[in-house]
Amino acid sequence: MADAARARKIAERIRVLVTQGLDTLVKDPRLGFVTVTDVRVTGDLQHSTVFYTVLGEDADRAASAEVLEHYRGRLRSHAGKGLGIRLTPTLEFIPDALPESAAHLTEKLRQVQERDAELAAARSAGAYAGEADPYRKPRESDDLAEADQDEGGAALADDRPGAAGTG
Repeated sequence: MADAARARKIAERIRVLVTQGLDTLVKDPRLGFVTVTDVRVTGDLQHSTVFYTVLGEDADRAASAEVLEHYRGRLRSHAGKGLGIRLTPTLEFIPDALPESAAHLTEKLRQVQERDAELAAARSAGAYAGEADPYRKPRESDDLAEADQDEGGAALADDRPGAAGTG
């Protein structure tokens, strides 16, 4: 078993070599715009999985998958020459689900943004159930003096316990 650091280094080198091989070796016009996103190598360095994406529609993806399968041996040979290790790992090409996941997340974010806009519109059209400011404010001294006098100008008796003038 190789250590994990060596496996990562070999996987990164395979990614670079396969990308170079796609540019130089593969001359098939059916090959679309292929991007190698990740390479994983088993612990014994015997097998590698190459994840890729293809820009375009389903037909382009299917055609590119056929081309990659057809050129798999040549790409493995190219990678083996560049790696310089005793045994060249086999290559397995797997389409990466990254674009579909990103499209799904983009759709969900768009839906959330629409809901937020609806809530903001409902919030701006809404009104308070009671007064706009439900908190009591202390009376000013002029308002207090007017409230303590009756219509004739006589002072009203203060019925509160402990108030001055009650006995």
